[in-house]
Amino acid sequence: MPPPALSLVAPTPSRSADPVRLAVEQLARSLPARTDAAVLVDLLEDDLREGLDALGEVEAHFTDLLDTLRTEAVTPAALVESGDDLRVLQQLDSLHDAVVRLRKRLSQAASMNRLAHAPVRSR
Repeated sequence: MPPPALSLVAPTPSRSADPVRLAVEQLARSLPARTDAAVLVDLLEDDLREGLDALGEVEAHFTDLLDTLRTEAVTPAALVESGDDLRVLQQLDSLHDAVVRLRKRLSQAASMNRLAHAPVRSR
């Protein structure tokens, strides 16, 4: 018998090197074998990747700021320019949205997991 929701998820090459994929596959194994569970796992994976990408962009922005501040002859223009990065604000919005979606999806997964592992009652 194939693993529950995992059997509905398309395989991805080089899964062993992808921690996000490994994590969602682990979650999928704990969910029921239903299409909605597979869709939820796919959406959760997308949200994780989006959040991690946004987080990487924010980290890169702060690294750039540090590089600017460590410059010997930092200029006022360089300071203003390094602090005025609209892209990082957009990434923070994206990160916030991803966190909100992840919270909702994890709650849905918890509900599915609970149903998948609930004892069967006979009458």
